[in-house]
Amino acid sequence: MTARGTLRVYLGAAPGVGKTYKMLEEGRRRLERGTDVVVGFVETHGRPFTEAMLDGLEVLPRRPMTYRGAAFTELDLDAVLARRPEIALIDELAHTNVPGSPHAKRWEDIERLLAAGIDVLTTVNVQHLESLNDVVESITGVPQRETVPDAVVRRAEQIELVDMTPEALRRRMAHGNIYKPEKIDAALGNYFRVGNLTALRELALLWLADKVDDQLDRYRAEHGIDKTWETRERVVVALTGGPEGDTLIRRAARIAARTKGADLMAVHVVRGDGLAAADPANLTRQRLLAESLGGTYHQVLGADVAGALLDFASGVNATQLVLGASRRGRLAQILSPGVGVTTTAASGAIDVHLVTHEQARQGRLRLARPGGGLTLRRRLLGVAVAVTGLPLLTLGLGTIREDMSLPSDILAYLVLAVGAALVGGLLPALICAVGGFLLLNWFFTPPLYQFTVAEHENLFALVAFVGVAVAVATVVDGAARRARDAARASAEAQTLATLAGSVLHGDNPLDALLERVRESFGLTSVTLLERDAEHAPWRIAATVGGQPCTTPSDGESEVPIDDDAALVLRGHPLQAADRRLVEAFAAHAAIALRQRRLGEQAAAAGSLAEVDKLRTALLSAVSHDLRTPLASAKAAVGSLRSPDVHFSPEDTEELLATAEESLDKLTRLVENLLDMSRLQAGALAMTLQPVSIAEAVPRVIDDLGPLGTGVRISLAADLPEVHADPALLERVLVNVLANAVRYSPPGNPPIIGISEHAGKVDIRIIDHGPGIPAADRERVFQPFQRLGDRDNATGVGLGLALSRGLAEAMGGTLAPEPTPGGGLTMTLTLPSADIIGPVRADPVLPTYLDTSAVGKAER
Repeated sequence: MTARGTLRVYLGAAPGVGKTYKMLEEGRRRLERGTDVVVGFVETHGRPFTEAMLDGLEVLPRRPMTYRGAAFTELDLDAVLARRPEIALIDELAHTNVPGSPHAKRWEDIERLLAAGIDVLTTVNVQHLESLNDVVESITGVPQRETVPDAVVRRAEQIELVDMTPEALRRRMAHGNIYKPEKIDAALGNYFRVGNLTALRELALLWLADKVDDQLDRYRAEHGIDKTWETRERVVVALTGGPEGDTLIRRAARIAARTKGADLMAVHVVRGDGLAAADPANLTRQRLLAESLGGTYHQVLGADVAGALLDFASGVNATQLVLGASRRGRLAQILSPGVGVTTTAASGAIDVHLVTHEQARQGRLRLARPGGGLTLRRRLLGVAVAVTGLPLLTLGLGTIREDMSLPSDILAYLVLAVGAALVGGLLPALICAVGGFLLLNWFFTPPLYQFTVAEHENLFALVAFVGVAVAVATVVDGAARRARDAARASAEAQTLATLAGSVLHGDNPLDALLERVRESFGLTSVTLLERDAEHAPWRIAATVGGQPCTTPSDGESEVPIDDDAALVLRGHPLQAADRRLVEAFAAHAAIALRQRRLGEQAAAAGSLAEVDKLRTALLSAVSHDLRTPLASAKAAVGSLRSPDVHFSPEDTEELLATAEESLDKLTRLVENLLDMSRLQAGALAMTLQPVSIAEAVPRVIDDLGPLGTGVRISLAADLPEVHADPALLERVLVNVLANAVRYSPPGNPPIIGISEHAGKVDIRIIDHGPGIPAADRERVFQPFQRLGDRDNATGVGLGLALSRGLAEAMGGTLAPEPTPGGGLTMTLTLPSADIIGPVRADPVLPTYLDTSAVGKAER
């Protein structure tokens, strides 16, 4: 039987990172080592460096095909099988074959080659993986119609990630190493945006990390490796739900902090019977504490706590396990080693830390009350059965003494004891056992009517009777107690689940939580009180129901949350069995209250910060932007009015032009201030309608006057109209384009690139000026923001802030990004009024127009 071939996949984070180049490079390397290598199918996309790698490699002819009158070439599968090389290089794993091919997808062709024993090297981009198809479309806006099942790629013996930083990939694009020059601008402005490339890169790394984890787990399983491999530090802290959990979490966090990049994981083991339930209030608080310290919280189910902890720690490849010192007393520790000792003994390579705390060795052994699992009515009924049944049974057995033996008498009393146990639990059974022993000894065991036993066999039978009766009664009582606890645990779980749902879906989580408490426990009112200090007066933080409580003493029950907060219940006293569940509600209430306070503080601080920022910026604008044109206009007019100086007509015209220019600047600034105030007040009047970009852009260039000389326009074919206000759109473009022109180097004017992408129209104003540092790109959109008082080379003041506000008011966006090779690209994205045809995945070919030609066409 032919051995199956091996598959090696070169996974690319994005088009153009060099997957095909790396595949050909590996093919050449293996050819030099004497391996039989052929090229089955390689798509170079006209890239010279990739085409050069084909030199010296045997390239099999492609299979020509015709479909709907068009000519295509595909992988000639039969030719590769007939040639039967050791290695075949086949590009584009996710490719869809032309109808009429042996298989619908290229990965199916490759499966055929692998089955024939031929090793295959292939390539695929992360956006073509089936599981990531919708994610990639939501990020880039481009649907991927060609996909490959993840399982096909995961089955590969080797997967190599071909990665490149977004900046480096965009530089490759700008240098013409990926697309032809006429496609570069559209590609950079659409699919090859920095954000898109960064997201695709992260998707590729995460997908490959999962593959590596799977390979590591599979390798360890195949080789029977159970010990921990310290590939990454992971600290697991075990929580019992007791008050010591806070101490353990903080200690584990300190241990994790000592190792950079260590993971903190808190785990609570729920007993398999679900009855030894922990305090939900403590677990809720400890979960939040673990998450606030950068950790995660987990719950696992297991009958053996120590075994479940070690299974979890081994499953996550933990390196350290933090446990609390036992809370049991010395006697209990002697009888049973406990979880800590058992876990330490079986931990293997996992380091175990036993942390002492205040609750250590304080004891928690609780003895069950006889009949504690049954109601009082059933216990009394069981006692009645025992008290009345013993004399009646003795009388009955006495009448037929001649026909019954002692073992039969013992069985009769055992039946009575079991019946009393089933009815009333442990106490009635003990009465039957002791009473039956005495009655059997007196009336039925020789010598009769004496508390002595002549034969040792009879003594053993009587003692066994007592033991069996007590054992059965204990089992019955324990089963009743467990049934009661299970019912209560189920009710608590259902209540807490309902609580979580009401809190998550409510607009006001705190009020929803308190209302749930009131409904669940049939109360008239529930009040959350808080105070600022220990002896400060209480105040109502939140309340639901009837008359609220103003102090903890006003209610029938009080559940303290901490020293300065308490939940007060009015309606009826809280039963002891319900208190633990109400404490969980109280813990959630404290969290909800804290979140409300933080939200209020953040909102107040944000409003104050915005007001202060606006006030400071307005003062700066008035002191600088208003003063400068006012001073220029005043100087020009003052000079003209001076009787001491006589100006020539040329000088007079120049002074008047200066005054007019200054007043125009002042007018624009005042209009911008008014529009900004209208934007912030939501009172900006606008009329949204279909607008032709091809007609609007030339008018913008004309408005710039001499500044617009040399500006180039790149228009995609068949551009749809945008949904915008014509006047506001031109104003945005004038502001942004004027800024780009002002800071573009001489001889290299800006370019206006326009293309349609996923139902939106992108207007990119590209300059090659000094650009803006990444940290300052959002600052230039703050109202009145200047990066430097006089130096405007890195941004402008009010213009960009107003432009973004106007763009967003029209349903669009205005975003900056660096221009490859230096400079800044401002992208104005607006919704198209009419999407023409299907959304195209490939960049469109732009048509460059001369500015003067556009101007003539307009005129």
